[in-house]
Amino acid sequence: MVAITSITSVVVALAAWAYATTPATTTPPTNNAVPPQAVLVDPLTFNVLGINGSFREDAVAQFFNPTNTTPPFFQVFDPTFLSILGPNATIRSIAANPGFAFAHEAPVWVPQTDEVFFASQDGGALGFSDINHNNRVSKISLGDIERAIKAAGPGVSPVNVSVTKIDLPEAVQMTNGGTGPFFGQIVLVNSGRGPIPPSLVLVDPADTSNTTVLLDNFFGRQFNSLNDIKIHPKTGKLFFTDVTYGFLNHFRPTPLLPNQVYRFDPVTGSVRVVADGFDRCNGIAFSPDGSTAFVTDTGLNGGFLGNNQTAPATIYAFDVDPKTSAFTNRRVFAFVDTGIADGIQLDAAGNVYAGCGDGAQVWNSEGTLLGKFFLGTVSANLIFAGDGRLVILAETAIFLANIAAKFNRVSFP
Repeated sequence: MVAITSITSVVVALAAWAYATTPATTTPPTNNAVPPQAVLVDPLTFNVLGINGSFREDAVAQFFNPTNTTPPFFQVFDPTFLSILGPNATIRSIAANPGFAFAHEAPVWVPQTDEVFFASQDGGALGFSDINHNNRVSKISLGDIERAIKAAGPGVSPVNVSVTKIDLPEAVQMTNGGTGPFFGQIVLVNSGRGPIPPSLVLVDPADTSNTTVLLDNFFGRQFNSLNDIKIHPKTGKLFFTDVTYGFLNHFRPTPLLPNQVYRFDPVTGSVRVVADGFDRCNGIAFSPDGSTAFVTDTGLNGGFLGNNQTAPATIYAFDVDPKTSAFTNRRVFAFVDTGIADGIQLDAAGNVYAGCGDGAQVWNSEGTLLGKFFLGTVSANLIFAGDGRLVILAETAIFLANIAAKFNRVSFP
């Protein structure tokens, strides 16, 4: 048995070595660089909880908030997160409806009008959508948000900006993912409902009645329930995930295909599988140069089967083959401590953001958790609305974080 004093000496020695070998450019910023809503949490303070420690038993219902800080706030685990936030970072609720999960998924920022499109919960109780009822696509104006914040005066008090419901054709059922603009159009992925097939659909943001279905089958078979989509930044091909959540949430028939990631070439019509072997593939994103793909596996969330904490709540990274588009060299990028990593985005520096069980979490390109936009509630997705504006969907609310990070362009061309 090693004496406690010996262990302490080792920890002190390691800390001294790390400090001595860390370049000056990564020295933790002074307190002057810490925004008012940020809370610093040193991992060394919770590495050991002890035999009488208070341990979490539920990764979905119990959050890791050792400071008991009231959300929303920035939870900082690594000092480099402060450079992402900037000294003047703020976070606040900008729209809310406690009785309706209006802000679930499919966020797309349209620069021309400075609006964010998004979809309500599909299949959940607060989404008021099921096998007999479609979910809702809406949009919110960043201009309206800025005016409301200005009118609210100093501080970070919440504002409640109205959202606009979008009317879409009957073919668009249970929208769950979106990206773009793609040649000026929004691309929506739809899970389908009942016998109506899942589909990829182009929507004109200026006239949403103008839609074009790009794809609704895999060589004659319906997909299970399409979930998320991104445009490859170099080739313009569309990559999307298909998973069985429509069936698991009682609005789609028995699945006919594995849970897989597909590539669709809208020029040639070619569709192919690029990755499989997932429990339940979900969110997808690319590094800014397109060489790395990230896919979330939300196996923990089993719909009517319930939650299984021994199943994946994992982000996987892949190399993207430049010739075939196949996802290769699969490796674990990160495992999420609270809930699941759902929708996923990157910033211009290659940091990875994901909607999780307690808000939005951020990792650097090596997979180190830097910090959280701690909301104290679930976020399924988020989107940069240009530089320094991060819009976070949180089911019954939308949050805006004004930060220093630059956005990663997801539109094409």
